[in-house]
Amino acid sequence: MNTMKWLLKREFWEHKGSFFWAPLILGMVMVAVTGITVVYGMSSGQSPFKLHLNGQMQGMQAVFNSMSAQDYQEATSVLSNICLGAGLPLLLMLAVTTFFYCLGALHDERRDRSILFWKSLPLSDTQTVLSKVLMVTVAAPLIVIGISLATSLALMLIVGTAALVHGVNVFGAILGKEAVYLLPLQAVGVLPVYVLCALPTVGWLLMVSAWAKSKPFLWAVGLPLIALILVKWVGYVLGVNSAAAWMTSNVAGRILLGLVPGSWLFDHNRAGVMLHEPGMDVLSQAWPALATPGVWIGAAAGLLMIYAAIRLRRFKDEG
Repeated sequence: MNTMKWLLKREFWEHKGSFFWAPLILGMVMVAVTGITVVYGMSSGQSPFKLHLNGQMQGMQAVFNSMSAQDYQEATSVLSNICLGAGLPLLLMLAVTTFFYCLGALHDERRDRSILFWKSLPLSDTQTVLSKVLMVTVAAPLIVIGISLATSLALMLIVGTAALVHGVNVFGAILGKEAVYLLPLQAVGVLPVYVLCALPTVGWLLMVSAWAKSKPFLWAVGLPLIALILVKWVGYVLGVNSAAAWMTSNVAGRILLGLVPGSWLFDHNRAGVMLHEPGMDVLSQAWPALATPGVWIGAAAGLLMIYAAIRLRRFKDEG
């Protein structure tokens, strides 16, 4: 256990820019840009911060006081969704950084010959590869979740403070929404589902990284796409389009898109729901995916490919 802890620290320090600084800087940019936009919108009378009433531009306080209960609820929902939706760009960045991290995890150490140093230490190939798997499926998502929650809190303070300056207290309305408190628990609670859905992609990328002599990206992405094109062509010729659709979602999709948070929503045609409902109950959307056999078959295939990556690292040396 102590060895694994130090291996995770090694992965973090070697890739601190990708796993920590990149999402942190993106979060800070989002806070700055969104904060400036919100403040400017509230001060210049842009909807939904100020509304035209009877042809006159009314003050923000008067507008909120004249709103019906339903309109007030909708306006505060817009403000709260701005805060709760802050994590979506960070999660998309997580998918990109972890994808390329897995591609280079075992290939780069052979290319720069650092594998010779690490193999001289009392570290097994299993420990080394599993540390990379844990880094990309558990540690990195937890870091991004923490940064996204901090970003959401900062945006909430900016929105609430800007409204308070204009004579409207929206802190109570925003903080009164249960989604604000449930989101951190839901983000952590959905992590096991994310790990299972990510295993096919992680296993495939690590296996290609351990095997490819050069250009692992072309091998990792090109092979599934070429296979998919061939299946679609054969399905079109034979009139069996269902096979191509099945391969798209269950093979190519799981191999290439498993690291995208919310990839399980593709099985239920709910892929765009997170963009429109940032405060939705993500647990109720995620855990039912475990009832589908595709998730477990994909996870088993991912574990087999991770084992193949361990064996390839043990015996493949470009000496």
